[in-house]
Parts: sequence; structure tokens; C-alpha cells
Amino acid sequence: MHYTLLFYQSADEFAARADPKKREAFWASFVPYMKALQDAGIVVAGAGLQPPATATSLRPREGAHRVQDGPFADTKEQLGGFFIIDVPDIDTALKWAARYPAGPEGGVEVRPNLPQTDHDRMAEIAAG
Repeated sequence: MHYTLLFYQSADEFAARADPKKREAFWASFVPYMKALQDAGIVVAGAGLQPPATATSLRPREGAHRVQDGPFADTKEQLGGFFIIDVPDIDTALKWAARYPAGPEGGVEVRPNLPQTDHDRMAEIAAG
């Protein structure tokens, strides 16, 4: 089954990714985790995300769409990236999430993906 691991970081942790003085320490903790996921052969997809300031959010309002600069939610934690993994069950997904080297304010959200049958059915409906 596919699960998505969503990695949240504080603004300071997010900024450390690009700060020349903190960058090496940040990546030194994350790269071994990323390599372990890949070596286990469970990675389906994944990506790091640009800083939240680069986000653009779209919200439907009164029959139109309102475009807003910045992330969708105004929270302390910011979505920094994700992996989609293929593991047998939620317990295994949680074990991998627990290995994420989150900072003191970071965390991981684990969500099951929709089953492939749902994707296939949506494609049938879209095709008419």
C-alpha cells in the first residue's frame, strides 16, 4: 500500500536548508534518512519543496478564484517535502516516519494514499 510521508519543519529549520552556516548540518541529518528509504526500495516518489514564500494559493470565492501569495495555511510548521512509500501497512509507514530526523518543532504526517482502484475509476469517469 502507498503512504505519503509529509515532512513539516519550523521556519528556522526550513531556513537552515539554505543558510550557508547551517546547511551542512541540516543535510547531514536528512541525507542518511533519505538514503535509507531509497536503499529499502520503498520510495515511489518524493520531492523537497521550495520555501513557503514561493507558494501561491488558490481559493474559490463567490464563483471566482482568489489567488494569494504564500502557503495555504498560516501555521508555525511548514511543509518542506514528501515521500510516497510502498509498504505493507500503517505500522511500517509509521516506523519509517519515526526515523525522520525532525528538529524540535518538526514532525511527519503519514497518510494512506487512495487505492489504485479509485484512481482507475476516476480515469474511467474522466474519459467519459
